[in-house]
Amino acid sequence: MALLKRSSSQAPTDDDGRMSLMDHIRELRNRVFKMILGLVAGTAIGFVFFDPIWKFMTGPFCRLPAAYKITGGSSCSLVVNGVLDGFFINLKVALIFGAVVSAPIWLYQVWAFITPGLYRNERRYSLGFLGLAVPLFGAGAALAYLTMDRGLALLLSFVPNNAIPLINVDDYLGFLILMLVVFGVSFLMPLLMVFLNVIGVLRFSVVSKHQRMIVFLLFVFAAVATPSQDPFTMLALAAPMVLLFFVAEIFMYFHDRRKDAVEAARAQALEEELDGPSAHVGPTE
Repeated sequence: MALLKRSSSQAPTDDDGRMSLMDHIRELRNRVFKMILGLVAGTAIGFVFFDPIWKFMTGPFCRLPAAYKITGGSSCSLVVNGVLDGFFINLKVALIFGAVVSAPIWLYQVWAFITPGLYRNERRYSLGFLGLAVPLFGAGAALAYLTMDRGLALLLSFVPNNAIPLINVDDYLGFLILMLVVFGVSFLMPLLMVFLNVIGVLRFSVVSKHQRMIVFLLFVFAAVATPSQDPFTMLALAAPMVLLFFVAEIFMYFHDRRKDAVEAARAQALEEELDGPSAHVGPTE
């Protein structure tokens, strides 16, 4: 019951430094409330700055060739079907922006709630992996944003010449968010390998033995995971994943090598310690 350990200096604890179940629930409620406040504040900012946010989010669609746009010119227009869709679009975009902007707040609240139940080395590892996970996810999302117009152009190229592609705003936003999340999460897979290696679950020898199969599966995953299902987007996702996989493999190699050397030195020291006294004992008469 590590999570029932003391998790706040303000919360009452027993002699063992542990909180009662009700105190633990109260602290969870307080932290969730702070997370909601951060989300509400970020959403309010999203409402105020909707126009530049919307311009940024529709950037991949606006980069499409003029033939795929309704107006056929340089401007880009998406389709709204309902009377209330305009308000809900503003709300959805503001919520997405609020979730991104308030990420430091709710990540800290989650960290502050969990970290008292972890040991010191677990805190160090988890903080380090969190520090790497955020930029990796951001890099994957940025790559998705930069390559999304190529995937859209390829998909829309299958539209017949006598048909006009009317892309709904909700469909476009869903496609955009799915692309960002898929690319961001995919960039975290090599980090998961490193994490399993650090805690002793996955060895470099196992990964090296199945290296070709893992690379092949990464390409298969990229082909299945990309919402657009086009070759360009698949390669744009698979190539960085394979590169990050090799970087993770190099780290695992040196980590296991260092770990094996330390364990060998400890075993040798223990053997010398056990053999030391017997070597000085002389023959008995």
